[in-house]
Amino acid sequence: MSDNPASDEPGAPTGAPAPGGGAEDLETVDRAGAGVSAGDDDAPVSVGDTEAPGPGGEVEDLETVSRVGQLDLDTTADDAADEEVVDAEDLLLEEPRPPKVSPYDKPGSWYVVHTQSGYENKVKSNLLSRIASMNMEETIFEVAIPMEDVVEFKNGKKVVVSKKVYPGYLYVRCFLEDPSWDVIRNTPGVTGFVGSGTTPVPLSRKDVEGALSEPDEDDIDTPARRQKPKMEYEVGESVRVKQGPFADFSGQIAEINADQLKVKVLVNIFGRETPVELEFAEVAKL
Repeated sequence: MSDNPASDEPGAPTGAPAPGGGAEDLETVDRAGAGVSAGDDDAPVSVGDTEAPGPGGEVEDLETVSRVGQLDLDTTADDAADEEVVDAEDLLLEEPRPPKVSPYDKPGSWYVVHTQSGYENKVKSNLLSRIASMNMEETIFEVAIPMEDVVEFKNGKKVVVSKKVYPGYLYVRCFLEDPSWDVIRNTPGVTGFVGSGTTPVPLSRKDVEGALSEPDEDDIDTPARRQKPKMEYEVGESVRVKQGPFADFSGQIAEINADQLKVKVLVNIFGRETPVELEFAEVAKL
């Protein structure tokens, strides 16, 4: 009989752990598992070849981006402060506008063409159509109707309207040769060229610039053709009184007050010329 009673018990496995040994193994396994779990927070997790940031990594990245953005703003502000401020007037002085070209200095010469009065625009349109259809753009360059501003008074109000300087005439800039002469002369509404005899005479520089040059506000030497509107009435002009106590009387204008829209007319009353002040709306041209 064996001295160890435990070994004589039937069914007892050989090499079984000693009492209390199984509990120790379980504690060891728990401690190992706990160690791995606790280490998972600090150890980087590998996904492919990229490592995810640990705790607090995202906050650190945002702080880094914020610091970089602030540096960029500071740099931009410093650059803006270093830029040189240029006055707008200096830019205007540095880039002067090119001088205006006189209509007289353009290619060709200017001629005056007589048309039917009141049909100047229609004749101009007909002439431009013939120039295009007959391919004369390299010989006949420009057709113009000189205009001017005139002050008129309608219903007691001052109105500035644009009127023809020379009714019944067109200005044509061209190289006057037989083909161009034929195109212009045979345009419907054209009655002929202005000139001595049968030979058209080109206009002088003074006549061209006086009728066609636009005033340059920055150049005091440029003739301001349309700088001051022309009055509808003139001193010495005969007018008829349309309304009021002197209706149907006639007289001559002795004075014009454009600011107050009034004229002083010398009206013949009982054989004597009496000055009468009237509004522009109360008189009409004879």
